[in-house]
Amino acid sequence: MEQQKHFIKDIEIKNFKCFKDFKADGFGRVNLIGGKNNVGKTAFMEACYINRQYTSQAIADIIFSRYLINLFDELLKEVGIKYILNFINHKAKDIVGGEVISNLGISEIKYFENELKNEKILSNIIYFDTNIQSNKRYDEWYSIIIENGIEDNVDKLIQIFDTNIDKFRIIKSQPKCRKKDDKKYYNLNEFGDGIAKIISFICLLLAKKKSIVFIDEIENGIHYTNLDELWRIILTISKEQNVQVFATTHSDECIESYARVAKSLEDEEITFIELGKNKKDEIRAMVYPYEWFIDEIEQNHEVRGW
Repeated sequence: MEQQKHFIKDIEIKNFKCFKDFKADGFGRVNLIGGKNNVGKTAFMEACYINRQYTSQAIADIIFSRYLINLFDELLKEVGIKYILNFINHKAKDIVGGEVISNLGISEIKYFENELKNEKILSNIIYFDTNIQSNKRYDEWYSIIIENGIEDNVDKLIQIFDTNIDKFRIIKSQPKCRKKDDKKYYNLNEFGDGIAKIISFICLLLAKKKSIVFIDEIENGIHYTNLDELWRIILTISKEQNVQVFATTHSDECIESYARVAKSLEDEEITFIELGKNKKDEIRAMVYPYEWFIDEIEQNHEVRGW
């Protein structure tokens, strides 16, 4: 399996949330993560996200400083920011990967992105929240698509899901779709939640070339009858744009669709990551490469954790 240089190929997690001492390797271009409820699927992606985002000590110090300053705001007013900063930065060197980072979630990490000095480090690592549809996000991604002259690609991909839509455009900072029958533009909420999420995936993957994208509960808001089309889009665009994807799911239908579409496309750069707990209640991973995964699904074997 050929992997690009910017892809995450393996990870070691120590003392992060529910992970104490964890290793996994063999990741592909597209990676679907399954497992029983509360086994740590989201925490696994957060660890991968943080691992790729924040690798230098300087950035780590800024993260921990901002985090602790927020907690000790009242104390800062009394003793001064310089004293606290010096103390935190000194201690941060002993905390990396320890207790402080174990308490950081994606909401805090996303907040810190605006505080970091070198935003270029963050530009191609995206944690996609399927529960938030932001007009600003559409505007940013679609601007890149326009600059690259591939807006027609967006329209063609959307039509896979709704043949009554012929165009997607940003009009006065509002994402809108035009219906074929009356040639009028309508807000996305008039087409249902599913089409908004699908358009988000399309715009994200087309705009963010050579990136790494994390999508939690990828099937949320997508009808099971549209899962094949969703995976066809993700597998096709990720390959064309050199994007690595990590996604979690709770759905058997989503896992089966993933296998079915990967096989039809003969896309061997995929893996399925099954998380489970051993007898010591430690989280472990079984990383299925393409052929093994397809074989397990076709034999109706259970792959959603143990």
